[in-house]
Amino acid sequence: MALRSGGRKLSFEILSRNSSPEEEAGLFYRSNSDPIRSSHDAADDHKPAAARRKRKKKKRTVVNCSIPESPTAADDETDVINGLEFNYSQTVLCSVTTEVSDPEFQNNFGAPELRQRTVNAGAGGGVVDETTPSGALEGEANAKEESGVEAAAAAPVAKPNGNLVTKLQSAESLDWQRVMAEDPNYMFSVDKSPLKYFMEEMSNGNSLRSTTTLGNEKERERVYDTIFRLPWRCELLIDVGFFVCLDSFLSLLTIMPTRILMTLWRLVHTRQFKRPSGAELSDFGCFTIMACGVILLEQTDISLIYHMIRGQGTIKLYVVYNVLEIFDKLCQSFNGDVLQTLFNSADGLASCPTENMRFWIWRFTCDQALAVTASIIHSFILLAQAITLSTCIVAHNNALFALLVSNNFAEIKSNVFKRYSKENIHSLVYFDSVERFHISAFIIFILAQNILEAEGPWFESFLFNAGVVFVCEMIIDIVKHSFIAKFNDIKPIAYSEFLEDLCKQTLNIQPETAKKNLTFIPLAPACVVIRVLTPVYAAHLPCSPLPWKLFWILVLFAMNYVMLTSLKVLIGMGLQKHASWYVNRCRKRKHHLHYD
Repeated sequence: MALRSGGRKLSFEILSRNSSPEEEAGLFYRSNSDPIRSSHDAADDHKPAAARRKRKKKKRTVVNCSIPESPTAADDETDVINGLEFNYSQTVLCSVTTEVSDPEFQNNFGAPELRQRTVNAGAGGGVVDETTPSGALEGEANAKEESGVEAAAAAPVAKPNGNLVTKLQSAESLDWQRVMAEDPNYMFSVDKSPLKYFMEEMSNGNSLRSTTTLGNEKERERVYDTIFRLPWRCELLIDVGFFVCLDSFLSLLTIMPTRILMTLWRLVHTRQFKRPSGAELSDFGCFTIMACGVILLEQTDISLIYHMIRGQGTIKLYVVYNVLEIFDKLCQSFNGDVLQTLFNSADGLASCPTENMRFWIWRFTCDQALAVTASIIHSFILLAQAITLSTCIVAHNNALFALLVSNNFAEIKSNVFKRYSKENIHSLVYFDSVERFHISAFIIFILAQNILEAEGPWFESFLFNAGVVFVCEMIIDIVKHSFIAKFNDIKPIAYSEFLEDLCKQTLNIQPETAKKNLTFIPLAPACVVIRVLTPVYAAHLPCSPLPWKLFWILVLFAMNYVMLTSLKVLIGMGLQKHASWYVNRCRKRKHHLHYD
């Protein structure tokens, strides 16, 4: 029979004793006819009979009456229930829940409140009960509730035959069925009928809600930036960069020869040698590079290279073009550094003292040789690239479209899906401007080759192919920069800032701390253009005596110089005017934004 006690601190003497498992087993599995005797019973043997009868009467009273809710007053009080002795001298705290299944006990003692206890039942029907009142565990229960720890308990249940049955109760936090029942949004799909599932899908709003999310104003602005705002700003920046490169190219062909002629005329007229300035030494160095490049390219047989590229079947034309384009970008970057080194040596030679003259002359000579070598290599790469493009245009097996598709989409693949900073995008736009100018030089090369060697009507086909190349390049640049800006969260205003920096560079008001400038070295493209246009002019010279031929050469040279100079003045003044207008516009806009 199980025992319930309210508010009493119960303990077992057998639990407070350090005994072996065999002794504890002997105590717990002893029958009711041989009850356990405590130290108080041993002392009762020496007391008078009246005292012993009074003691037994007191014990019987405890059994027949209700258990009081107050704790034990004396530590040495001992009760005997159903043949078992209980010693309340110590308190044992147990956090184990026990279910009482004895109906006789419930009838005798009523329905008490829930207690935490441990029940041990022997084979003879004896029950050992440990009860802990709610007040003793109040602090521990509060600590458990604050820490959020919920424990499951396994309690032994007493059966009438004396066997112990352990019942496992699942913890509240691990009760999956309770969690699912409390979740109003959870429903098992297997419990739904197909018709009910379809009707729910019909009435649950957006049909793509599981794979997409609702956009906001920021997403809408990004879409229209990608489609409308960024493309025209990017194309405007690339076009301005193209004209800046063209202006530098025309300066190399017009301004530089004029300054050299003026320096030589001053030297001849005064007949006094004067140390040249850094700018004059730089002009002489660039003229030497261009002259060496043109002379070496004149010794090159373009027809031989053309047939070698067209006749080989190992490497496709678009692969050759892509390889040459990669080397072109590498040479362009390296030649810019080499030319800056040459100009630095020129300034040092112009301002060095007399005792260091030999050192600076040796340094300038070494830099000049390195610049000549690098420029010649770059010139041959551009010549091979122009011949490859000409081969694709002339071919009748759609080699041009294969070249455009492979080159342009490889450019998109290699650039769009990468992480770029704002400075890297700035450099990428400048590279596209230089690439656009190189394509224009290649078109001039193809035009000159058609003038010399084409038969039949070729001009319409040439215009169509040139237009296809330029339009494809324009579309690819727009798509590339639009999605680069989208993936890297670059606003269209950034391209306006790039254009402002380029305009400041055009006006020579760019500060020294500027991070990015448009670097373009027109020496290699100039060598290629001069090399390919020289046979065109030579073919149209009159076959007359030498003086008459020299006269026509001077006339053609003067005509070309006037045309190129006029074009240089037109483009230069246009760039200056546009740069001034745009810089002032940006300043006014920043002023208004700051004022607001």
